[in-house]
Amino acid sequence: MSPRADALRNRAKVLTAADEVFLEQGTTASTEEVARRAGVGVGTVFRHFPTKEALLEAVYLERLRQVGADAAELAAGDDAGAAFHEFFERLVGQSGPKQALTEALAAAGVDVAATDSPVRQEIRESLATLLERAQQAGKVREDVGVDEVIALLIGASQATRWTTDVSMRGRTLNVILDGLRPH
Repeated sequence: MSPRADALRNRAKVLTAADEVFLEQGTTASTEEVARRAGVGVGTVFRHFPTKEALLEAVYLERLRQVGADAAELAAGDDAGAAFHEFFERLVGQSGPKQALTEALAAAGVDVAATDSPVRQEIRESLATLLERAQQAGKVREDVGVDEVIALLIGASQATRWTTDVSMRGRTLNVILDGLRPH
């Protein structure tokens, strides 16, 4: 294996391990734990990510890219209504860990709103496709736009963070998705 391929493989292992560790232990988890989980030395972690904030940002960006990939995959599916609902549910379900990363990055002075805006634009475009297809299939009201859906996603994500009632997420999603259906 070439040194470049080895470095890319190690970087991917570190990112995967960091995502798992931060999900399990929160963003205060140590880089030593990330290195241990990745099966590499701490020096390897810092060679790819010079600071913990750089590692957190890379994990955040990778999660954004995955959201974009999920949206594109669902947009290409056959059942437009199910695809729209599935994307909505996935995004709200992932909001807790994503919010923890966002808060840690903001505390470190990183402007997450400006982070990787092309990926954010791709997500918005895929969401617009999902919405348009669901509307054409008669599964979502015609008078709802992408901005309203984004606001609802943000609101649902925030609402489910502030309760200990595990069934709240499902109930909140049901209310929102019912409200999006044509009357």
